[in-house]
Order: sequence, then C-alpha cells, then structure tokens
Amino acid sequence: MTKQLFMEDAYRKSSPGTVVRITDEGGVVLDGSLFYAQGGGQPGDSGTLDWAGGRLRIATTVKGENGEIVMVPAEAGELPPVGAKVEQRLDWDRRFAHMRVHTALHLLSVVIPLPVTGGAISAEKGRLDFDMPEAPDDKLILQGQLNALIDRDLPVTETWITDAELEANPGLVKTMSVMPPMGAGRVRLVRIGEEGKSQIDLQPCGGTHVRRTGEIGKVTLGKIEKKGRQNRRVSVILAE
Repeated sequence: MTKQLFMEDAYRKSSPGTVVRITDEGGVVLDGSLFYAQGGGQPGDSGTLDWAGGRLRIATTVKGENGEIVMVPAEAGELPPVGAKVEQRLDWDRRFAHMRVHTALHLLSVVIPLPVTGGAISAEKGRLDFDMPEAPDDKLILQGQLNALIDRDLPVTETWITDAELEANPGLVKTMSVMPPMGAGRVRLVRIGEEGKSQIDLQPCGGTHVRRTGEIGKVTLGKIEKKGRQNRRVSVILAE
C-alpha cells in the first residue's frame, strides 16, 4: 500500500518520495503520496514530481490496485525510473480550495440535516444532493446559517474508530450513495467543534479539510436544483 501522507498533514506542500512502480498506463507510484487520490467526490491532486535531471507535471491522482496511489502525468514524456528519489510538490492553491469546499460541505450537512445522496467538489464550489422532496422555503436563511457556523471559527479535528464501532453506529454515516473507506480495520472520523462542548458534526471521511472553519471564508448558496422525484441539489460557492 502507498503511505497516505496527506492523511498525516493536509497542509504539507512538498515531500520527498521514492518511485516503487510505473503502471502499464504510465502512472507513477511512490512509497508515500502527498497527493490525495480522487474519491468521495473530491478530485485527485495535481502538481509536479522533480528528480535529478527531470520534471513531470501531474494532472491528477487516482486509486490503483492493492491500496496503491497512482499519479497520472499531464502529458506523455520522460518518467522517473523505479528507485528514483523524487520531490513531490502540490498545486497548493487548488488543494487548499478543495479543503475549504470540502469542509463547507460538512457544515452544509449540518444546516440541512437530511440524508445525502451524492456530492462533488471543485476548486470554486461544491454540491451535495439531499433526499429532500420539497425545496426549502428561504435559501438566504440557510446561507446565513452556514456562514454563521463558518464565522464561529470552530476547530476541525479527527479521531479514529474501528470498522466494528462504525458498523455499530450507522447514524454517523450521512451519505447514502458513498460508504466511508473501510477494510483497513479503522475509520477516520472528522469532528467540527470540540467534543462534548461545541461539537456540531462528526462523520467518517477520508478527504482533506481545513483546521478551522474560519479558513473557509464567506460562501454563497447557488440555485437549489431538483434532481429526480426526491432529490434536491444544493451548491456552495466560495466567495474568493
């Protein structure tokens, strides 16, 4: 398995690594990946790999076989050889935007406490689809509630539980369409607010998030769209 360095520190922008494999499609696998692999609605990270005598631009990052994380080159060109020491550098502005949007969507699921049927993240906005037969009466009220939570500058932390503990507490899972990453024996929970005090949200998630809600900045809600008989799509747009 590729070591998930992004899980240890989502704010780390560069890191050394060693090439362990080149896939048949020309993807690069390192021993440890700073780049988040696409999943759970969050895009894969982009950036560059540098090694002695070469540089490779990475367009995205995906999950491979047996727990591997595969970096996908932006164009055909020279690849680092297996065993090469490389420096991986994130497209930090894009990653940080994903972190802001992802955390905002967690807060959206607090403001709209309904089952989530889907979601997606980009660097400018994100959306959640809710099991919501009727649209809310006033979108601006929801927008105000969401920004009020952001302005509280609540801490965003993590804790871990076992797969068995999650199975015994199915209410922690808000998403109906995407199950949290299980199978490794433990699952990461993302908490917003302080446990037992100001906690407003706790749910399993393998993505990257900001350390405090204040880092999200002001957001607006886009048009609430009808998607099927019971679903409503709600978009969150970063102000800047």
